[in-house]
Amino acid sequence: MNIIAAVDNNWAIGNKNELLVRIPNDHKHFREETTGKVVVLGRKTLETFPQGLPLKNRTNIILSSNKDYNVKDAIIVHSVDELLEELKKYNDEDIYIIGGESIYRQLIPYCNVAHITKIDHEYAADAYFPNLDEDGEWEITADSDEQTYFDIAYSFLKYERKNIDI
Repeated sequence: MNIIAAVDNNWAIGNKNELLVRIPNDHKHFREETTGKVVVLGRKTLETFPQGLPLKNRTNIILSSNKDYNVKDAIIVHSVDELLEELKKYNDEDIYIIGGESIYRQLIPYCNVAHITKIDHEYAADAYFPNLDEDGEWEITADSDEQTYFDIAYSFLKYERKNIDI
């Protein structure tokens, strides 16, 4: 499975249920990676989308503990076990975990590839992604050239879980 996020220098991903910054090229990268694929997200992340609606041209799977939660054009699951069972219907490489913080933390153990937009800035934040640079199980396998949006420098990184022989 894949996991995809935009993080700042402190691995922050959001503040007050909002993205830290909106970079058009990052949104384009996200669309290119996830269109036609399966996206897994939490209820709070869904509520930040335009009109709180699922993403178009993707299979949206929402993980919510609320048994009464219902969303048109989305599959709702209520536990990680139920989610993993649902995900068996799809190709592993077509699944993208898209947030938020608690969803990332619960599902990163099941992911082998992380698509990270690394933003060279430190924002005020209250939500974070696990720091893959400090996790010996992950290594950077691809790095774009540094790009800029106004005065914000960023790059697209691909991390892959190392094959650790036991």
